[in-house]
Amino acid sequence: MKKSKEQEEISGMEKYRFLFPEWKKRALTFSYDDCTECDRRLVDLFDRYHLKGTFHLNAGKLGTTGGDEDYILPDEVEALYEGHEVSCHGYFHPFFSELTKGQMLTELLEDKRTLERLCHYPVRGMSYPFGEFYDELVDVAKAVGMEYSRTVEDSMNFNLPTDFMRWNPTCHHNKVFSLLDDFLHAPDWLGLTLLYVWGHSFEFERENTWDMIEEFCKRISVRDEIWFATNIEIKEYLTAARGLVSTVDENIIYNPGGITVYLEHKGDRLTVEPRSFLRF
Repeated sequence: MKKSKEQEEISGMEKYRFLFPEWKKRALTFSYDDCTECDRRLVDLFDRYHLKGTFHLNAGKLGTTGGDEDYILPDEVEALYEGHEVSCHGYFHPFFSELTKGQMLTELLEDKRTLERLCHYPVRGMSYPFGEFYDELVDVAKAVGMEYSRTVEDSMNFNLPTDFMRWNPTCHHNKVFSLLDDFLHAPDWLGLTLLYVWGHSFEFERENTWDMIEEFCKRISVRDEIWFATNIEIKEYLTAARGLVSTVDENIIYNPGGITVYLEHKGDRLTVEPRSFLRF
């Protein structure tokens, strides 16, 4: 059966698609927990290679010593993590499954309040202590203003997150080299790819793997096609890009958000500015 003129026009349409900032198709984000003194060395490493990380801190442990680990000082939080992101991890790093709902609220609110006073900006994300998460905890986290939270369930893929409050990372840093070539040479049909690496900085010290993470940073930092971002930057951008509004014909696009979104249409690179229209 022969297609109508309208059907041929529809089947021949080239849809626009959003890309990462600067029209990049790959992104990398790091996520590290617990605020031990090893964060100093890891932050220095990221800074040297112009990478960005998100650091999930337990405000109640700042400045404490003893046990297996020593923790960074409250007074160094702002300067140490400048250019990166400070995020929540529970005030005392509790098992949330052992807390009442009121205690959950206190743990997250006090962590958020203390960290905001130290870093002087709104703290908007977290990671789940011990990887515990369930519906009630997710609801409490959202109620106190958390916009995303990371699990410890490795996806082993580069898919974009669909549920930011149950955000599965790609892999722990010990597995990252097994996926690096696949990430760097991902086929175009796979779409946008995100490599999300997580861990604890003290693991590099315990396992004597500082050379490993530095080699990874060195290899990845020279790749101009990768967008290096914090967790909240990934969340903000994807929210803005997915929030674009278009006509049915997709010849007029409106960006109701506050972030410039980068697009590709028929081989052309375009941008749609905040609260602006783009017409093809």
